[in-house]
Amino acid sequence: SLEDLPPPAAPRLALISGRTADNPHLLTESIAHGAKCIYLEKPGAPTVTELQQMATEAEDAGVEVLMGYNKNVCKYVRKTREFAETVPGSHVTFVSNNAYENTPESLGECFERNAEGMLKNMAIHELALLVSFYDVSVDNIESVTADKEFSSMQTLPGPSGKEYTDFDKIKFTIKTKTGKEVSVAADRCGGTDSYATVSDASGEEAFRYYMPDDEDKKLVEELTAQYPTAMPYFFTQDPDYITVKERVAKHTVDGEPADGIATIGIAVETLKVAEYLTPILQEQLK
Repeated sequence: SLEDLPPPAAPRLALISGRTADNPHLLTESIAHGAKCIYLEKPGAPTVTELQQMATEAEDAGVEVLMGYNKNVCKYVRKTREFAETVPGSHVTFVSNNAYENTPESLGECFERNAEGMLKNMAIHELALLVSFYDVSVDNIESVTADKEFSSMQTLPGPSGKEYTDFDKIKFTIKTKTGKEVSVAADRCGGTDSYATVSDASGEEAFRYYMPDDEDKKLVEELTAQYPTAMPYFFTQDPDYITVKERVAKHTVDGEPADGIATIGIAVETLKVAEYLTPILQEQLK
């Protein structure tokens, strides 16, 4: 309980990683109990309205809120963006995979536990990349097109018996009014690797970079042995979460900008994009 915390003797950083619906009141309590900076896990809140209220509340209290969007600092994202700049007419696709079993029971449990839906949950990291690096915002989206062959939407009962409709996999391309084009694919049952591809002007794939790469796979093996019951994707993301946490912690102490870390402002824009895209993509897949 935050009630039990003593007053802060040093700059206090609160890390909020609750269920999405609990985050708003946890943020209020963290501010009340002396947090100078808050590290908030994605997507931050169930709706844009709540997240905007949280941003205002923190701003009024002089508390900075930074987001746990680990892919913003990922090696594979940086290398993909650098390579794309060298290819005329290049097109980038970000691919995210989870390793759920492809059964109604497994996906139903996943849909219920992540009731905010895939775009606000699993694919929110990719949407944050689009907002951060590709000028994507609700106001700047010219078109979005679902890849119907790849994508799948299901209605399944969760453990409670209540039914949930969500994507178990989705792929789409966004074109912006400022002339950028970028694609995202996410698959709940696609395995443990995330990666990005760069295609040239003819559509041929010119580059693919994985997370984890060969260097990281050694760490994954060590962590798997140490924590055999944890979800596999925890291990691949471990180095990036360390980077995010170190940068946020350093910022809390010295006040210098946290390099590459998404702010709650980026998170609000990202959640707006997720809310905007979800009904459009659902309609295209009917």
